[in-house]
Amino acid sequence: MNLDQNNLSEITNYLQLHELIKAHEVVSKAEKPGEGNMNYTLRLFVDDKTFIIKQARPYVEKYPSIAAPKERILVESAFYDHIDSHHFIKHRTPKILLSDAKHHILIMEDLGLANDYSSLYKKGEILDLEDAKLAAVFVHELHSNFKLTKPNELMANRKLRALNHEHIFIYPFLEDNGFDLDTVTPGLQKISMTYKNDEVLKNKISELGKSYLADDNYLLHGDYYPGSWLNSKDGLMVIDPEFAFYGKAEFDLGVLHAHMHLAQQTDDVFETLNKFYVKSQNFDETLFQQFIGIEIMRRLIGLAQLPLDLDLKEKVALLEKAALLINS
Repeated sequence: MNLDQNNLSEITNYLQLHELIKAHEVVSKAEKPGEGNMNYTLRLFVDDKTFIIKQARPYVEKYPSIAAPKERILVESAFYDHIDSHHFIKHRTPKILLSDAKHHILIMEDLGLANDYSSLYKKGEILDLEDAKLAAVFVHELHSNFKLTKPNELMANRKLRALNHEHIFIYPFLEDNGFDLDTVTPGLQKISMTYKNDEVLKNKISELGKSYLADDNYLLHGDYYPGSWLNSKDGLMVIDPEFAFYGKAEFDLGVLHAHMHLAQQTDDVFETLNKFYVKSQNFDETLFQQFIGIEIMRRLIGLAQLPLDLDLKEKVALLEKAALLINS
């Protein structure tokens, strides 16, 4: 089955087949719930009920020319299974109603007409400190309570990790990658060449990429940034763990902090994150700082652009900061 927003009868039959709706119930409407990047995602309306259904296709939904493993939906499903035993984390994620490995489909509860936190990238938008606390506690509890005890090849998520590795550590630093950064911010292409031609920096980035690809014992969300949070009636909720894997805790936390820098958040926000994410004794502070730096840099000069409210001067300052962090 291939999901199609315009084929409501097929979706109705599918839901009935899996006993998610009754024989007399039908899907009356299907709409896209937001700007999805990886998967084909719909909100389904059935009488007074709504569901979220998503299907992984063999490419990135936002960029169909980029191949991506369909197994990512199985990783997402397995992540939700893993965290089901933890009361706090379980109640900060949507409930899974159906996992269909054959068709690479997940159906989950609808958290309501909630937006993600991408508005934080607008100037003057500050993360509520209670939400900052929830963001920190969620990832701390995830790292503290779910550690690898035996090999798990599915949750190694190697194919998607390899794709992510390319877009974080390789693609942004190719001299001619076909992406003209001046279409994002005039003048940025020339600025980016400073970093694309810095062999010392690129060697550091290569080593950092190896750390990302290395297996470790911590269960990571893998893409822990404001686009993976929903602002629901119950506060911050976490979604889209298809990039999850067992790796280094410093990566998740580094990504989180990087996006707070990109969103120009206040000292209070950073202090809240630091207070409620309690670092383990073996936490590598240097690696953490380097992961902050690479995430800032790749979001500024890589393909995965954000709706940043920054001018060229502000981006230059962030790139300089990122380079210092990577070289730390």
